[in-house]
Parts: sequence; C-alpha cells; structure tokens
Amino acid sequence: MKKQTIDSRPAGPKPWYDPRIRSIFFQIVTLSIVFWAGWTLIDNTLSNMQSRGISTGFGFLDETAGFGIIMSLVPYDATMSYGRTFWVGLTNTLLVSAMGVVAATILGFILGVARLSSNWLVAKVALVYIEVIRNIPLLLQIFFWYFAVLSNLPSPRQSVEVGNALFLNNRGLYLPEPVAQDGFGLVWGGLVAAIIAVVALRIWAKKRQLATGQIFPTFKVGVAVLLLLPALAYLVAGQPLTWDVPALKGFNFGGGITIIPELAALWIALSLYTASFIAEIVRSGILSVSKGQTEASKALGLPNSLTLRLVVIPQAMRVIIPPLTSQYLNLVKNSSLATAIGYPDLVAVFMGTTLNQTGQAVEVVAITMAVYLTISLLISLFMNIYNRAVAIKER
Repeated sequence: MKKQTIDSRPAGPKPWYDPRIRSIFFQIVTLSIVFWAGWTLIDNTLSNMQSRGISTGFGFLDETAGFGIIMSLVPYDATMSYGRTFWVGLTNTLLVSAMGVVAATILGFILGVARLSSNWLVAKVALVYIEVIRNIPLLLQIFFWYFAVLSNLPSPRQSVEVGNALFLNNRGLYLPEPVAQDGFGLVWGGLVAAIIAVVALRIWAKKRQLATGQIFPTFKVGVAVLLLLPALAYLVAGQPLTWDVPALKGFNFGGGITIIPELAALWIALSLYTASFIAEIVRSGILSVSKGQTEASKALGLPNSLTLRLVVIPQAMRVIIPPLTSQYLNLVKNSSLATAIGYPDLVAVFMGTTLNQTGQAVEVVAITMAVYLTISLLISLFMNIYNRAVAIKER
C-alpha cells in the first residue's frame, strides 16, 4: 500500500487579506457607486426636464441675446448671441481677477514686511489694517466702496478734472485712449526686442556673477532698455500714436477709456481684502527663515534692504507660495460677488440674465462651474510650477 503524504507547509494568505487586492477591490466598488450615482442623477434630470417640456442642449448659445451690457472687452451689442454674452462675462471676470491678484500681491507683500518693521508706528498701522479689513465681510466692503464712496462722487458736469484729460465722477473714471496709427508695428517690434535683450542680459549677468562674484546692475539697465528701445522705435516710425481724449457730450462723457464704478469698487474691495490675508502669509514666511541667515548677512555688511531681497525673501517663498495660491483661488471665486453691485461678470451676465431669458439652467450652471474649475486648476498648475522652480534643491 502507498503511504499518503500530507503537505505540512502552511497555507498561503487568502486573497482577501492581501492589502493590494483589497485596495483595488474597494476602489472599483467606490468608482462604480460614483458612476451609478452620477448616471442616476443625469437620467432623472433629463427625464424630469422632458416631462415638463424643457428643451435641452446648447443650441440656445446661437440665439439672439437682445439685451445690453454696460461694459465689454470684446465687441458686443444686443443683436449678438448668448454665446457672445458668455465671452463678455468671462473676459470681465478675468479682468477683475487679474487686476485683483496683482494689486493684492503688491499690497500684501508691503504690509507683510511692514508688520515686522522695527518702526513701532509702521508695524502697528499694518497690524490695525490687517485685523480690521480681514474681519469685515467682503460683501460689506464692496457695498462700502460702491454706495458710500463712488456713488457720492460729483455728477458728470461737476467732474474732478486733471489736466483736461482725466475726469472722475459718479459714472466712472474717464481716461484718454491711445489709438495706434500705421507704422505702430515697429514700436511693438522694439518692445519685443527689448524684452529679449533684458532676458539675455539677465542670463549673462548671472553667469558673470557666478564666475567673478561681481554684481551687474541688471534692474537699472533692464528698465533703461525697456524704455529706450520702444521710444526709439516710436520716433523712427514717425510717432504713429494719437489720443482719443474723453469729452462731455450732453449728460455724460464720450470717447476715451471708461472705468465704470462697479469695476472700481469690486477691484478695490477684492484687493484690500485679499491683501490682508497675503500680508499674514508673507509675515509667517519671513519668520520661518532662520535668524542665523539674517545675522550672517549683517556680518557680511549687507544692508537691511539687500538682506531682505537677496537672503530672506528667496528662502521665505517656499513657505509663502502654497497658501498664496489658495488666496489667489479665493480672489477669483470671490469675484462672483460682482453681481451684488451690477458688475457684468460671468455670474451676473451668463448665469444671471442669460439663464433667466433662456431657462437653460442645467447647461448654463454646468458651463459656469466648468469655467471656474478650469481657472482654478490653471492657477494651481502655474503656481505649482513656480513653487518647484523656487524650491530648495537637495544635492
């Protein structure tokens, strides 16, 4: 008789106890639930819209809008389509967001440095500004600048006038508009050449400093090149530029560039509010730099301004950039409060008037959400690229 052999080796672990298999299984289950919930929501929405006789699709974008918009960066009139109102609202949103990001960044950095000033008065003024502005709701600040400040400016006939060219009243700020003539392309060419020259100069100056230790005045020379080359091209081309100066026509001004009070109020409020948060981010970033760095720079004889610019700020940026990105995202999303004072941004024009006239709520809201999501992702992408560029590289 043959003897039966018994395998005494321990049995392998069951698939259920394998962490890798379990993680894959739960991911598949979760994705299935998400897709099922999304499909159910879309199917119910379409069924309910069909039962109520509500049309779906994006054909409404080609229909005539039939309403005017007080400010537009792209050509627009009431005979154009709803699709054009989308671009008008989008460009207006991007305009106030870009202006707000620039102003808030500059003011925030100044206030952040001022908070750490050895001058008692400067430090306390910055502290009071930050604590007051960031603890007042943004919407109230927008109302303050629009209703309490800008709406109380004089009427057009009593405008505040500066040099017969700039006029300020309760309907906006009127500025001369430059009008390019034939030959102005040479000026643009000079500007492009100046930018290329400044970039090349900066690269050369950096290599020279690494090789010899000598610092070249790149900033001063760069500014001179940026001003002189386009100016020289302007003179060579025969000064191909005229100015459309605003003039009072009836009850309002015509011509020139108009900055409407809605834009001004929203821009000021967004900039001041966001700057108060950026200031604290900058302050914390500067404090994160070891004091030994500052003491070493002083031992080398560097003045405070160079210590801050060349030693402290470059090291603080790795701490500043991540929360700074969040503030930029908040500013863009807060710009949707423009509808409270009638500034024609994307929410007011497209998700407001266009939605009310067409009734295409699902499509309009989906497009608006997708736009804000795209803008936020692009800002995050660019800021992450910059963050990696300034990060400390390990050897």
